[in-house]
Amino acid sequence: MEIRRIDTDILILGAGGAGLFAALHAKKTAPALEVTVAVKGLLGKCGCTRMVQGGYNVALAPGDSVERHFMDTIEGGKWLNNQDLAWKLVTEAQVRIRELENELGCFFDRNPDGSVHQKAFAGQTFDRTVHKGDLTGIEIINRLSEQVWRRDVKRMEDHRALDFIPAADGSGLSGVLMLDMRSGEPCLVRAKATLLATGGGPTMYKYHTPSGDKTCDGLAMALRAGLALRDMEMVQFHPTGLLAGAGTRMTGTVLEEGLRGAGGRLLDSSGARFMFDYDEHGERATRDIVSRSIMYQIRKGFATRNGGVHIQMSHLGPANVAKLFKGMVERCADCGFDLAGGLVEVIPTAHYMMGGVMFDLDCRTSMPRLYAAGEDTGGVHGANRLGGNGVANSTVFGGIAGAAMARAVRRGGRHADPDPAAVDESIDRAFSPFGHPAGDLNEIREGLLTTMWDDVGILRSGEGLARGAAALDDLQQAIGRCGVGDGDRRYNLTWTDRLNLENLVQVSRTICAAAQARTDSRGAHFREDHPTASDLSTSRYTVVRMRDGDIQITTEPVHFTRVPPGRTLLDETPAPAAVLAAQL
Repeated sequence: MEIRRIDTDILILGAGGAGLFAALHAKKTAPALEVTVAVKGLLGKCGCTRMVQGGYNVALAPGDSVERHFMDTIEGGKWLNNQDLAWKLVTEAQVRIRELENELGCFFDRNPDGSVHQKAFAGQTFDRTVHKGDLTGIEIINRLSEQVWRRDVKRMEDHRALDFIPAADGSGLSGVLMLDMRSGEPCLVRAKATLLATGGGPTMYKYHTPSGDKTCDGLAMALRAGLALRDMEMVQFHPTGLLAGAGTRMTGTVLEEGLRGAGGRLLDSSGARFMFDYDEHGERATRDIVSRSIMYQIRKGFATRNGGVHIQMSHLGPANVAKLFKGMVERCADCGFDLAGGLVEVIPTAHYMMGGVMFDLDCRTSMPRLYAAGEDTGGVHGANRLGGNGVANSTVFGGIAGAAMARAVRRGGRHADPDPAAVDESIDRAFSPFGHPAGDLNEIREGLLTTMWDDVGILRSGEGLARGAAALDDLQQAIGRCGVGDGDRRYNLTWTDRLNLENLVQVSRTICAAAQARTDSRGAHFREDHPTASDLSTSRYTVVRMRDGDIQITTEPVHFTRVPPGRTLLDETPAPAAVLAAQL
């Protein structure tokens, strides 16, 4: 098979907040380098950052501080975070938010006095979420896309990454084998530095927020390349996914956290406000607590007509709600629901993966020439991500990665010849289904959604996880037996579906295995047969690797590099946040 070959200095996989920021910072650091962004869809029109509604956490206002933001992040993550990465997040967020507005053209909401408005998000001790109404992600991605289009950045749209290709001399990564979806042909891109920024996207669950094109491709590639992934059991469910009924993709999409932060109430089918029965913070408890509480209430028999609970906003004044949450009100109205004045059914929905590739402060991975940023990485959020920390994570570490790659390439980066055996293996994996009898991919998909929701979801147990692991092994074998009709390969949706499911099942197996290995409850991972947390001072995180298709699980100790459990940084005097706020 003839393979088109391309060489570039820096290859960026993904065009969300991490990928676009990386491209901008790479060009800023070394303008002469050739930077190429490869994306599964169209630049500016895909990825999860565009779907962000709530906002961007950053310590700006008087009374807030990076220390306070850090402690909220660590305590929300149940002390499993890599503290150096979390510190980098909260400190660089202050730099990045000024860059977004003052350099890149974002317009965030302001207070009457001209200061940046920051709203309440659950799990935080301060209202620090900067936003553009409830459509923050669109504002950020639109501005980032405009800036990338203005610069000499190469684009490879409608190209999906298939596999990392190591160098023949064993020196690290050579490049990436990609599929040109427009031609149906393979393309090998060699790069002196490559960024993994494809995003996570837990679309293997029955209810999920990301778009269907998010299928954990980058994480699956990392597993096949032998990279270590941490915290894979930590899948976050957003408590309020729209429950619009069967047969609509709107079911599962997020009704943002600001609704509860502003005073929204969760009611069961009897009309009872139940959250204070589970946590003293009520609806403003962290996402894991609210999601579990909803599932317990449903289990008790208080489910609404479609199997969820209600969110109520009308007590805050319909006109006020319509003004503050215009996007959410319109989204619900499109589905026939009145968010401002009535009741809307919601259910927890798979939203974000705290786990991912292990990486360092410069976004380097264990494979030379490969960097990672955004939701493909693990360690920043620990066991639970605070709402508003996700887009901060992507933009902070995307920028760091872009600058780090440019510096490394400028110092003496080189292209490495690819390992031909690895190329052949990747080609065979991706193209071998052609000409073989077709299988029922929809049956496999439904089996995956049901298995992950029922057995590897919000409420877990050893028995359920064992059942889930067996079912996932069967699904993997079923995919292996599924062929693809030997027809036109251009935009072949059946082929795309098979590739997506193969990656989703592979990543799902690691989620299940890591969940089986963690026999305590932390954050998003809750074991009903082990409902308490183990000793925080001896915390360990799970590490997943794949060898010849087999999953290997180990654990590593958490190093409390800045503050140990039971202590806080808030005893220290913070720098005045008002100075930072005045710069916006």
